[in-house]
Amino acid sequence: MSRLDDVRAQGHSVDEYLETIYFLAFPIGEYRPATGSTAIASRVAEMLGVSRASAGEMLKRLEADGLVERGDQKEALLTPAGTERAEKVVRKHRIIERFLTDFMGYTAAESHVHADELGDTFSDEMIERINERLGRPARCPHGWPVEPEVEQAENAALVALAELEPGRPAEIVRLAEHDGELLHSFYDDGLVPGTPVEVVRGRSPGGDLRVAIAGSERPLEERAALGIYVRAA
Repeated sequence: MSRLDDVRAQGHSVDEYLETIYFLAFPIGEYRPATGSTAIASRVAEMLGVSRASAGEMLKRLEADGLVERGDQKEALLTPAGTERAEKVVRKHRIIERFLTDFMGYTAAESHVHADELGDTFSDEMIERINERLGRPARCPHGWPVEPEVEQAENAALVALAELEPGRPAEIVRLAEHDGELLHSFYDDGLVPGTPVEVVRGRSPGGDLRVAIAGSERPLEERAALGIYVRAA
């Protein structure tokens, strides 16, 4: 076991940091990658709700432990070992979310929070049994493919709703998960995977968009639109 497994920065485990860095390789929207040592520490800190100093310290430790390396622009990149571990964490999280919604009756929004809490509870063998009992689901409740390689292959086909050209119809495919309050608001507002959506008017000076969700027009904050990933028709 790595010495890092005994280290938690303001309540967050190594796996949570690796998972966050994994998502920051996503090319669009809320998960757009940052460059530069200061920028990446700030983005990780923002997503995990910790100080930039704590995030920077953990990034240094991850780098020393061979799980993270720096790219040409000083961005944090997962090494092969870091990628393998992060993908395992991501897949496990998504299977637990489906267990919570399909078997335990939790809502999709609730499942994300509880999956974070239960991540260390289930062994790898338990996760595979759960996956089999669930019928090997293709996606988590928020639309992310359970298998990371499927997710990565699909990335190029998606854009953030905030970046969709006005007048072009699309369908919601995935929802950003790292902000629990935002995730709950998606479900409260009917912004769920499979829903038809269209940008009626692009960003206003205040940053809001006007969108049509299943035929009903409404304003939407840019922050929310950056966390909704769609496939254009």
